[in-house]
Amino acid sequence: MSVLDQPALLVLAHLRWNFVFQRPQHLMTRAIRSRPVYYIEEPVFGEWADYLGRYQDRSGVIVCTPHIEIGPSPADSQARTARLLGMLVQQEGLDTYDLWVYTPMELPVAAELKPRITIYDCMDELANFKDAPIELREREQQLFKQADVVFTGGYRLYEAKRQWHTNVHAFASSVEVSHFARARQPLHDPADQRELPHPRLGFYGVIDERFDTQLVQQLAYRRPEWQFVLIGPVVKIDPAVLPQGHNLHYLGQKQYADLPEYLSHWDAALLPFARNASTEFISPTKTPEYLAAGVPVVSTGIHDVIRPYGEGEMVRIADGVDAFEAACAALLKEAGTPAATARQKRADDWLSQLSWEKTWQAMEQQIESAAQQPRMQESADD
Repeated sequence: MSVLDQPALLVLAHLRWNFVFQRPQHLMTRAIRSRPVYYIEEPVFGEWADYLGRYQDRSGVIVCTPHIEIGPSPADSQARTARLLGMLVQQEGLDTYDLWVYTPMELPVAAELKPRITIYDCMDELANFKDAPIELREREQQLFKQADVVFTGGYRLYEAKRQWHTNVHAFASSVEVSHFARARQPLHDPADQRELPHPRLGFYGVIDERFDTQLVQQLAYRRPEWQFVLIGPVVKIDPAVLPQGHNLHYLGQKQYADLPEYLSHWDAALLPFARNASTEFISPTKTPEYLAAGVPVVSTGIHDVIRPYGEGEMVRIADGVDAFEAACAALLKEAGTPAATARQKRADDWLSQLSWEKTWQAMEQQIESAAQQPRMQESADD
């Protein structure tokens, strides 16, 4: 299949392409196999005339970054970005293209676009995050009216969004099993964790308002013999509020390709998420990744972890420091036993049904189906 078999895809994103490799990157590096993909980041501002910077990622995705003169109002800045995108469509000769939206806040920058169809991939409830713009919910309602098909990043989100649109489909976090299964082999222990004693309890991901700092602080205090390996960028929270201790090790952000090496030397993997508005709708990608690596998992009671992973007895679920500590201790004690083998077998059976390839193929089918039935969502507004 050539890259010209399907219409180009213009993606309005709130995440930088070279930030953390997650849902958008997994999907767009597969979309590029059948269509041109233009990944449009949020603007950067400075003392320059407006222009659209772009480069081609090694995957083939063209990453576009609007550079907007500093000073204008947000509405004017978005109007300027809209003009840049209109010019991009003309310059690239895109007669037919689809619009993929991750962030409703950027919907105005699509004002000059005339896509074949509009796809809303709602990967999280962004309006619930700290300092979210007050306009976000209103713009999401505008996006529901424009969208031909809506995807959600989890089942809890699906339950919340299906009331607003008639063509909503849940696509929870998937996994590259073969990539993470490398962790089950003897791999090089990275230098920055090599000297740490065992047991090691690890977490990787963005460390932000969703991370339960109090839980981790108390666990580290109660269990000085446990080493907590924390990998990922610190975002939107003051690093000074992060828990500190001799057994808490912040290793910074790592490349996606390097994660199996770290996982290969962990005794447990953690999902220590706070229970607040920002975590009500999350579907952590790292859940199936941890399991694919063969590392046992303890999580707080996140809806999309409880179902299916908790209910399927693949992951231990515990809320509160007492229960979470007990779950970790039980998991470490269980290592190497028939119970641990049975738990991993249940996880492997579940993971055999998952892949980002299957997710993208199913999404493509829904996109083409929506293209055959345009504006079908209008009935939701009757």
